[in-house]
Amino acid sequence: MTMYYVYVLKSINHDKIYIGFTSSLEQRLEAHNHAQNKGWTRLYMPWNIVYTESFELKSDAMLREKQLKTGKGRAFIRKEILK
Repeated sequence: MTMYYVYVLKSINHDKIYIGFTSSLEQRLEAHNHAQNKGWTRLYMPWNIVYTESFELKSDAMLREKQLKTGKGRAFIRKEILK
C-alpha cells in the first residue's frame, strides 16, 4: 500500500519554510536539495524535514497540505513545530 506524506521543510540558512506532499519523503528531500532543482526551493537550499504526517489516501494528504498552507496552518507550524 502506498502511503502519502505531508511534509514541512525548513531552510537551514534562511527563515523559510516549504509545505508539500509526496509518496517518497527521501526522494522528495533529495530533489529539493539537488543542484539542478529549478524551483523556488533552490533559492533557499539546503533544506531539512522538520515535520511529517502520513496518510493512506492521497486526497487526505492533499487536503492537509492545503490546510497547512493557509495563514492558520503556517501559524501552527511556526508556533508548534518550529518553536
